[in-house]
Amino acid sequence: MLTVFLSSRGVVRHEYAPQGQTVTREYYEGVICHLHNAVRRKRPDLWAAKIWQLHHDNAPAYSSHLIQGFLAKHNIPLIFQAPYSPDMAPCDFWLFPKLKMLLKGTRFESREDIMRNATALLNMIPQEAFQKCFQQWQDRWKKCVLYQGDYFEGD
Repeated sequence: MLTVFLSSRGVVRHEYAPQGQTVTREYYEGVICHLHNAVRRKRPDLWAAKIWQLHHDNAPAYSSHLIQGFLAKHNIPLIFQAPYSPDMAPCDFWLFPKLKMLLKGTRFESREDIMRNATALLNMIPQEAFQKCFQQWQDRWKKCVLYQGDYFEGD
């Protein structure tokens, strides 16, 4: 399982869960801790200005008291996911479908081979593509607000 955190400038942090790992609140706390450190290193301007925000979906592990406490303790602002809107996360509507399409039909010898290829593809995505993704994300949020959170289909 691949977890990716991105910004309009590209991937901030990605990591692969150990094989068979379930996303528990304890596991996700470690992931968020790694992200916290990556933002400080890779986006020092956002870190210093305290203008970066975290968006994740409504998975139970993400909304647990443990994670909410970690986010509050480290002053990590959260963009809440609209209920019943699983296609609002950029990884879900853009990044993962893009990676799947690029990897489609390829046979891999091992898990490590899959991870190496997926990481190479992540690194090849140009900054302009991330910027376009974030524009699409803003458009999706506007549509969600327009429909007052009700379900809608299509772009």
